[in-house]
Amino acid sequence: MRQDLQIRDIDTVFADFVCRREDAATDILRTAAVCASSAVGQGNICIDLADLCGSADVEMSAAVLRTAKAVGRPGEYCPLILDEANRLYLYRYWKYEHDLAKSLIAMAANQPEIDEELLKSGLSRLFPAMAENPDWQRIAASAAVRNRLTVISGGPGTGKTTTVIKIIALLLEQARGSRMRIGLAAPTGKAAARLKESICGAGKELDACAAAAGNMPADVSTLQRLLGVIPNSCRFRHNADNPLPFEAVVIDEASMVPLALLAKLVDALAPGTRLILLGDRDQLASVEAGAVLGDMCIAGYGYSEVFRKFIADTAGCTIDTSCVGNDVPALADSVVVLQKNYRFGENSGIGLVSRAINDGTAASVLADMKAGTIGELTFCTTPQRDALQKKLAEVVVAGFADYLQYDNPDEVLKGFDRFRVLCAVRNGLYGVDHINILIETCLADVGVIKPDKQWYHGRPVMVTVNDYTLKLFNGDIGIALHDPACEGGISVCFPASDDAVRKILPHRLPAHETVFAMTVHKSQGSEFEKVVLILPPANSPILTREIIYTGLTRARIAAELWCTDEIFVTASGKSIQRHSGLRQKLWESGRTF
Repeated sequence: MRQDLQIRDIDTVFADFVCRREDAATDILRTAAVCASSAVGQGNICIDLADLCGSADVEMSAAVLRTAKAVGRPGEYCPLILDEANRLYLYRYWKYEHDLAKSLIAMAANQPEIDEELLKSGLSRLFPAMAENPDWQRIAASAAVRNRLTVISGGPGTGKTTTVIKIIALLLEQARGSRMRIGLAAPTGKAAARLKESICGAGKELDACAAAAGNMPADVSTLQRLLGVIPNSCRFRHNADNPLPFEAVVIDEASMVPLALLAKLVDALAPGTRLILLGDRDQLASVEAGAVLGDMCIAGYGYSEVFRKFIADTAGCTIDTSCVGNDVPALADSVVVLQKNYRFGENSGIGLVSRAINDGTAASVLADMKAGTIGELTFCTTPQRDALQKKLAEVVVAGFADYLQYDNPDEVLKGFDRFRVLCAVRNGLYGVDHINILIETCLADVGVIKPDKQWYHGRPVMVTVNDYTLKLFNGDIGIALHDPACEGGISVCFPASDDAVRKILPHRLPAHETVFAMTVHKSQGSEFEKVVLILPPANSPILTREIIYTGLTRARIAAELWCTDEIFVTASGKSIQRHSGLRQKLWESGRTF
């Protein structure tokens, strides 16, 4: 059995269930069942038999498994599915993967009827200056109007949100005054709030026809609320039999969406509905199983001749043909990667280091970081235990010193969101739980807060579960503030629309935690003026290039990286590997279902 697998009670219970179905259960079957279940818990869709038992024994193990009653071939209904590539799945996840791939390929091959002249005119108005050819924002907008399925990937600052606002205007123009229903959603409440903030009022600023400018959608929800979650269930009200009432659906921060949830979303789309996914393929994948956006955004295929001609005719952009093959998969014309970064330019330290991390050349920028010559990015060796609190005080007192100086709760929330400490891990000396305790001590020492009780004035908390009654969702952040009108004199204020706040009594809150510091995973979908990213000095499987990239790019203006030389080089050279067959299903030429 693989030593890196973390075996849970549910994994052994599942293996017991599988083995009870057999006349003579084998050790191979029990081990395979345990590992297939454990793999899903660690974010994988399946497990490769070669990784499980070694390449020398894979065929023998596969032969044994294929004789088991509990193991079926693709298309059969069994607890475990073993495919032709010797990938072993739990049935549910094989089904999610199979159905999603089939639907995405069908969507990618289908283009709605559009008015190309109207599109061309709209692109000229909304993207008036084309300093560079190709203009990838313009290409992405043109593709999204042409296609039923469009995936737009790009790092922070590449203009994904700006582009999608213009896409919505173009789609509304195509409707020619007819009512077009567009659903907007994101995986977390925080990401949904950011998208809504960007879209609200955008119609007034767009150079679009009156019908489009006046009909910009106003509501942005979490993905679960869009689908209509059924309390105490993993099912949703909207599905193939009760599809979503939209002609187009836009999902922001799609890198955070796990396989199961995206499969359920696609299943709930009405025939002909457009789906537009926005995200950063280089960010951390979803906490749950799957890395769907990464599997959808792979390089090297180029675009079809038909698509390149369409882009030239409508957007006026010429796409390089050097990487176009003779057999371009259907999905290729649906994926656009934004290239230009408007926030982190060529001379930006955050931009330079994040590009080096993604390119696998992080070691080349280490010396410049340590010398302090990389602009707004500061490198600091992770302090040892006896120096940790003192070093932490230097940055957090400056970062959080004035967030409680405002009288307006909305300003307090905005002030708090200018700075954040990010941790790679939850437990241990450098984990988020311990760092939060140290930050409270540091701030109390200088009088910023007075943590003499659980609910003190200024305590920031993050909700960790969804509460559909209170409309609070995993990742929402509020701050406890004095409120004489409330029982106990404290209410927890959460941001709401139009610079308002929602006040919730502390005892009504769902599960939550203090959040001066947060994990990098939880920070996805958020932006801060400055971040301090803390990596522990001991190597760990969780320390990867995605952790560093995601943490640093949460900063809009400045970032400080606490790290050892060895961890920076090692982690930057290690990428998250999640096992699935989705990439092969989506991109293998001629694949049929």
